[in-house]
Amino acid sequence: MNGTATAFILVLNCGSSSIKFALFAAGDGEPPRRPAWNGKVQDIGGPAPDIGASDLPVTPLALSAEQPYHDALARIRDEVLRWLAGRPLAAVAHRVVHGGSRHFAPVRVDAQVLAELRSYIPLAPLHQPFALEAMEILLAERPTLPQIACFDTAFHHTLPQVERMLPLSWEAWERGLRRYGFHGLSYEYIAIALAERHGRAPAEAARTIVAHLGSGASLCAMQGLRSVATTMGFSALDGLMMGTRTGALDPGAVLYLMEIERLSLQQVGHALYHQSGLLGISGLSGDPRVLLAREAEDSPEGERARAALALYVRRIVREIGALVAVLGGLDRLVFTAGIGEHNAVLRARVCAALGWLGLELDEPANQADRSRISTTASRVDVGVEPTNEEWIAARHAAALMTP
Repeated sequence: MNGTATAFILVLNCGSSSIKFALFAAGDGEPPRRPAWNGKVQDIGGPAPDIGASDLPVTPLALSAEQPYHDALARIRDEVLRWLAGRPLAAVAHRVVHGGSRHFAPVRVDAQVLAELRSYIPLAPLHQPFALEAMEILLAERPTLPQIACFDTAFHHTLPQVERMLPLSWEAWERGLRRYGFHGLSYEYIAIALAERHGRAPAEAARTIVAHLGSGASLCAMQGLRSVATTMGFSALDGLMMGTRTGALDPGAVLYLMEIERLSLQQVGHALYHQSGLLGISGLSGDPRVLLAREAEDSPEGERARAALALYVRRIVREIGALVAVLGGLDRLVFTAGIGEHNAVLRARVCAALGWLGLELDEPANQADRSRISTTASRVDVGVEPTNEEWIAARHAAALMTP
């Protein structure tokens, strides 16, 4: 990776309707924390797709109805090549949601790895197939360009067996039906950030819960800055209520939908992933900012917005309580991801319900999204820590590419 021209690592974070992309300088050691250039394509497959980047204002994007994702990736490729202007691309790092029971560390992608990762598509249908599509295209177009898969499940490899098991048959466990955990790249970054902010020894000693609250959401309990329990399990449907996903749900309700209401397997899957959560209850939006703006209304819409937000907060509080029991107490609560980092109202509601822990919120600090939002008298340190999944992926790629 040495040479006269700076080489770069491209990070792709592919979701079902959006792709985040970022370029990190690749030199000796770790890449810089901030990308040299980044952007995002949104609303892929929707009515108004667009692209924006550091040096590119948000611009409408024309995508074909037949291959919108392929077209979006092609546009990203063109913009990357434009920005590089002849400078070398050292590697492409992909955020991959599911590594299954085989992959616990970043791995270079080849045809065999790609085939293995395809088998995990049913476990993460909102993300897995789209990351694999990007890999497949790049393998065909630039077979010698190193591609590194970085797994969201890897950080949770430290979960004890009792946390990984599902209460199914032993044979199911041996077939790989187990709790994997997700959002691992985010939690990995937060663990690094906490060690830097508080000192490694104090950070490792603290019983910590990290709340990754975005359109997808989960909690991770850490001891020694390692994952010991988490709310997402076998799939990214588990745990907290989310923007459009159910979170934990009585399996009897799924059986009822299929047996009594006669929903097909595909209809049930669509309902659980796309029509539930905040959107399903409110009928308005999966974005809590929209619901917060409507909850004061004296109308059916206002009532449903209030109900959706109340259940959203209750599920977070309930799952934090369960993780506190696993940890045997709580020293630090950290909010991260889009909602966790920027929604002071929901943070305040969660923290108010956790007052029994001796948690006291500093409301001015909370409104300002500061790194510490608890008072000095609070028995639980509460903070806001911006996550950086793309840098973690670039860091792993750089480590694998270093001789």
